[in-house]
Amino acid sequence: MLPGMGLRERKKRETRDALSLAAMRLIVERGWSHVTVEDIAAEANVSVRTFRNYFSGKGEAVAARHVDRMRRIADGLRARPAGEPLWDAVRAAVLEQFAPGFDLDRPPPHDRAYAEGVRLMLTEPALQGELAKAYTAAEAELAAAIAARTGTDATRDLFPVLASSVLGAAIGTAIAHNLRAERRVPIAAALREALDRLTAGMPAP
Repeated sequence: MLPGMGLRERKKRETRDALSLAAMRLIVERGWSHVTVEDIAAEANVSVRTFRNYFSGKGEAVAARHVDRMRRIADGLRARPAGEPLWDAVRAAVLEQFAPGFDLDRPPPHDRAYAEGVRLMLTEPALQGELAKAYTAAEAELAAAIAARTGTDATRDLFPVLASSVLGAAIGTAIAHNLRAERRVPIAAALREALDRLTAGMPAP
């Protein structure tokens, strides 16, 4: 949680997180067409009305996990020491959100059936539109944080927008690679490799 966040705001974020995680788990386990908003609300132990206060539907609830994680990376980047090189700060902020114990929101480690379920869920057309919106929102958050660290302007300069787009692609590629791998390894290892390759060819201004 962010420093200084009040109890009310913290509770709202916890409810949002619980609903989003419940949506993802149920859809992965049962299939898209076999999960309703009512199911998700019940899984998170809230009312359907509460669900509607946060999300318009199950696709938005699933996509929220991505945009919220990217926002936390942006917040973490803003909190890094001012004199730290950009890509060192980016690496720390990203890996903080994929710390040991994180495994693509899967309860049991190395569960191939769950990984297959995630891949199948991501092919759902109704979800893809929500994911596209989530990626756009996430990249805007990252661009603003990168601009603040580099003294650039995300509305005028190319670098922060390009860097956020490439960073988002690197994270997404590392996750997809982890899902496809025959032998599962911690997601942080794939992320480190992706970030190494990214930062080797994209010096900060």
